[in-house]
Amino acid sequence: MWVVATAGHVDHGKSTLVRALTGMEPDRWAEERRRGMTIDLGFAWTTLPSGGTIAFVDVPGHERFVPNMLAGVGPVPAAMIVVAADEGWMPQSGEHLAALHALGVSYGLLVVTRADLADPGPALAQARAQLAATSLAGVEAVAVSGATGAGLPQLRAALDRLVARLPDPARDAPVRLWVDRSFTIRGSGTVATGTIGGGRLRVGDQLELADTGEPVRVRGLHSLGTARQGVDAVARVAVNLRGVSRDRVARGDALLTPGRFRLTDLLDVRLAGDPAAELPATLTLHVGSAAVPARVRPLGPDTVRLRLARPLPLLVGDRALLRDPGRHHVSGGVTVLDVDPPPLSRRGAAAARATVLAGLDGRPDLAGELRRRRLARAGDLTRTGVPVTVAPVAGDWLADPDHWRDLGARLTEEVTRYAREHPLEPGAPVDVLRQRLDLPDRALVEALVRAPLRVRAGRVTATGTDGLPAPVARAVDRVRAEYGDRPFQAPEAHRLADLGLGPREIGAAVRAGALLKLADNVVLLPGAVDDAVRVLARLPQPFTLSAARQALDTTRRVAVPLLELLDRRGATRRLPDDAREVVAPPV
Repeated sequence: MWVVATAGHVDHGKSTLVRALTGMEPDRWAEERRRGMTIDLGFAWTTLPSGGTIAFVDVPGHERFVPNMLAGVGPVPAAMIVVAADEGWMPQSGEHLAALHALGVSYGLLVVTRADLADPGPALAQARAQLAATSLAGVEAVAVSGATGAGLPQLRAALDRLVARLPDPARDAPVRLWVDRSFTIRGSGTVATGTIGGGRLRVGDQLELADTGEPVRVRGLHSLGTARQGVDAVARVAVNLRGVSRDRVARGDALLTPGRFRLTDLLDVRLAGDPAAELPATLTLHVGSAAVPARVRPLGPDTVRLRLARPLPLLVGDRALLRDPGRHHVSGGVTVLDVDPPPLSRRGAAAARATVLAGLDGRPDLAGELRRRRLARAGDLTRTGVPVTVAPVAGDWLADPDHWRDLGARLTEEVTRYAREHPLEPGAPVDVLRQRLDLPDRALVEALVRAPLRVRAGRVTATGTDGLPAPVARAVDRVRAEYGDRPFQAPEAHRLADLGLGPREIGAAVRAGALLKLADNVVLLPGAVDDAVRVLARLPQPFTLSAARQALDTTRRVAVPLLELLDRRGATRRLPDDAREVVAPPV
């Protein structure tokens, strides 16, 4: 299916033309038929000579109903511009064309109607001149009469040629269905209609209501009056929503693929139209079927920041338009550059931001986004419309390669600096490094660690495998040299001091696993526990404290706390008479 919107001045025969092409009545309201004037959006469809189906969104032409017209053309990829031969170009012809140009619609037809009432040549020439400076310059033109049927076969053939040129829709894209109508059917519940421009809908799919994020389930689908199990873009579709009241869905809302869009009320855009500096402080942003008041802050000659009255599900690259409803004037089209812009809180920030925006064109660019943001979550970028094609550096974090290398160098510097500031600590805590590097997640710190750095027990160190500061490591080496062949002899307090091991140094060595602390000022080398069990296992079982002390060649000062440690670890068992036995000698 292809979807085409009508456009043109009131009473130039748009609805008559759609009626003649389709045999269907696009005006839904009795008031519209009574007055002979389209007030709201109408819908009809027909089969083209090629066999394909084309659906029309018929829009009102009166200036009072321009918001309704914009709701109809916003999601549609092509337009049929209608000009009456007996009246020629008129004011609403111009505003409708300005809207289509602002939205970047470049596929369409120029149709001169009422050719039975006047020579279509002058109106055709006048319209071509108006289109010449717009995105619709050079479109094919056809003269017809809806009343007599003259030119309708040629129009059908031209529509066939038009739809053949339309780009293929992105059927794998997430769904964003802008709602242009909602109503209730007895026994079925709430129905929302719109033009699906990308993606696929299936009965049973779960979607989100953009306004609230509320999950909703697709109960049924209709397209062109027929119930369907699935609908692919591009298509007109009616979605029956399960368990949703009519007042919760209205024109301007959107049905979304869950987790694929970011609601935003702040965005930076490029303006094509009036100079940014001349824009009023408040305009209306029209995008999809939505019309939302926006406060305008000029940044550069053609870039502005918009603050919306309510958040919308927008993506980088979206096309929209700004309109001044008081003057009935289209101020210009906008291309969305950023849906998650930084705050402008410092002096000169707006000018600096304008410089950044000058280099953006609205095309999603992963490398550029990472250069600007340095770090970003993959899911956050996806929800702004930027496809993620690189692997995360940690979790779902993505990083600009240059920034990531700089962070690695800074991590080494910060670990070294922390070691100087805290010489007795076994490395810098990961959370301290996260704060010093201004990182949002400790996983990023751990992912930055490269040899000779290493992570141990929540700290990052570069002081060797035992994580000891150099002075402590030298003192432990002296203990090994002096007591290595006497593993159960503990240095006295004065000797520990002579070796450079005060309470803080002993604490650092114990935390690093370089010494074993039995009691205050009673330390052994870390292998003493297993060695003691092997020695004690050779004694007649059970054994006394005295027998253990003699076998270990140590003092009571060491033997008592050592045996108590073995009891706690389950290597020995203390019996009622205070004797002990080895439970599980080491292999």
